[in-house]
Amino acid sequence: MNCTILHESRGRIRVHIRMRRMTMAEADQLESTLAALPGIRQVTVYDRTCDAVIRYQTSRDAVIRALAAFRFDRETLGSFSPETSGRALNRRYQEKLVCMTLMYLVRKLYFPAPLRIALTAWRSARFFRRGLRCLLRRRLEVDVLDALSIGVSMGRGDFATAASVMFLLRLGELLEEWTRKKSVGDLARSLSLNVDQVWLKMGDAELLTPISQIQAGDQVCVRTGNVIPLDGRVVSGEASVNQASLTGESVAVRKGPGAMVYAGTVVEEGECILLVEQQAGTGRYDQIVAMIEQSEKLKSAAESRALDLADRLVPWSLLGTAATYLMTGNLTRAISILMVDYSCALKLSMPLAALSAMRECGSHHITVKGGKFLEAVARADTVVFDKTGTLTHAAPTVARVVAFGGRKEQEVLRVAACLEEHYPHSMANAVVNAAKEQGILHAEMHSEVEYVVAHGISSRIDGEKVVIGSRHFVFEDEGCVVSPEEQAAFASLPEEFSHLYLAVGGVLAGVVCVADPLREEASAVLNSLRKLGVSKTVMMTGDNEKTAAVIAAQVGVDEYYAEVLPEDKARFVEAERAAGRTVIMIGDGINDSPALSAADVGIAISDGAAIAREIADVTIAADNLFELVLLRMIAQGLQRRTAGNYRFVIGFNSALILLGAAGVLPPATSALLHNASTLAISLRNMTDLLE
Repeated sequence: MNCTILHESRGRIRVHIRMRRMTMAEADQLESTLAALPGIRQVTVYDRTCDAVIRYQTSRDAVIRALAAFRFDRETLGSFSPETSGRALNRRYQEKLVCMTLMYLVRKLYFPAPLRIALTAWRSARFFRRGLRCLLRRRLEVDVLDALSIGVSMGRGDFATAASVMFLLRLGELLEEWTRKKSVGDLARSLSLNVDQVWLKMGDAELLTPISQIQAGDQVCVRTGNVIPLDGRVVSGEASVNQASLTGESVAVRKGPGAMVYAGTVVEEGECILLVEQQAGTGRYDQIVAMIEQSEKLKSAAESRALDLADRLVPWSLLGTAATYLMTGNLTRAISILMVDYSCALKLSMPLAALSAMRECGSHHITVKGGKFLEAVARADTVVFDKTGTLTHAAPTVARVVAFGGRKEQEVLRVAACLEEHYPHSMANAVVNAAKEQGILHAEMHSEVEYVVAHGISSRIDGEKVVIGSRHFVFEDEGCVVSPEEQAAFASLPEEFSHLYLAVGGVLAGVVCVADPLREEASAVLNSLRKLGVSKTVMMTGDNEKTAAVIAAQVGVDEYYAEVLPEDKARFVEAERAAGRTVIMIGDGINDSPALSAADVGIAISDGAAIAREIADVTIAADNLFELVLLRMIAQGLQRRTAGNYRFVIGFNSALILLGAAGVLPPATSALLHNASTLAISLRNMTDLLE
């Protein structure tokens, strides 16, 4: 790509792409491609000027090489649709805002009075219809107040005030709609599928294939914990599928041969082979947007209270107007009260504050599925952490392989990798990567694969049953044993590591020792959370007591529990909630899903199991736990802003009502100050909380 450097400083470079015109799809493609490169922090592409601003942590030469190597791929431009990037949405609302403001000024400055009056009367019909619908439903809501204030102004011949009121109301509606759609769009994009490869069924074998190569009519294998990547129909197998992301159903649905399954849903248990009926990228984004827009999760308690209060205050505003007229006999003073109400500001500011906070979270790679979860994060006093992939890095490594029964270490690792490669877990990935690094080939040699959630995997090789998993699963559930002559070697296994036990034919065949590197920031994050009001931190893990004790001491949690099962985590969370505590649960695996669901707020790590992300209320990026601190700060900032909104709306509008009733402010001035304050507080609520 041919480009010119316009300006650069340390870690930042601005370039101009030498092309006559850049489409929004091309800008999205360039932005997405560059942002995906290692060492690139942020990329902003301006399609109108053909400029790009790149912030990077890698070397300058690497950025220059990436720019020089980039080419627009016309065949894949459709996958960077501007309708799902947010670029077209912002452009559309920017143009609407500018046009609305310019047209208002042109009408006010240049149109003759008769034409202005006619336009005002025509535009008022929309507000009158809304007010009439409320009255027909026998409800006194803010639409009635809007229609009455506009109607009274027009009845007094004050068309300028009526026009100003309508302009400010329409402007507020536009800003609210823009912010809401942008927040929903950002949230939908973050919830969209992130599946790169799938297991393609080819005869008796399975081939790991890029999802872009899957066509309608192909057969794909999906197992426990996997996200279903494409719409299709089950041809064999049986699975329990969590469809909450599309249907809102809280209970998994059993899917057998002939049943339809949909992209984005998650297999909770079992496995199935599905016949693909729709290729990638066909409607999933629209499905998510529809789900979010219909979800009551977007409304926090503060939003609901504000909307309810706004409508309940309308009769009092009407009563105040009538009382003022009866006491003073002055219609002007009464109308001044009618021009002011609490409803507009409350109805605009509270939803905008919540949606803007969710959008701000998104800018820090935090996905929040609803405003009510931010409220829960703000008041939470207990945080429960899973260990593996949460307090430790999600990329554990194989430190050692101990072989038993006369086998070789490479043979143990080969069998373990063959079984583990099908399942999305950090420890499974560690085994597969270790085999790859040692050049060990582990072609399919097993059948009848069964995954037991949070325990392990069972299969058959050459007629013998093979199991791999936790100590509880292998020795207690499956009844496997250690040969007597190897008891000493088994007792001397290094306890500082996590262990995966492999048994063949009911006898221990090997142990894979996995090291969990502690996150460097973990201890500092816990200290920061305590400073922000969290009084209790807990670590829960399925690992052995010694490993758990070492990690707990390094991190500094208040309590830790070792060798726990998924149901143990969920029971602990439920007990804490029953004791009156507000609990946040943070995890990344299939075994964390019950606890994530039981907590007031479930937080999943973005590269964890799909079902954990599905169930969780919040998702954070995997690279830094300090996003938990940012989330808490944003949530508490939203709480403070909400309280400030109530104080300002009640105080300012009460002052306007008193000044209007006293005759100090005329109706036009009251309306102007009221609507200006509503617009001002709405704009303020659209700003970031962390400034």
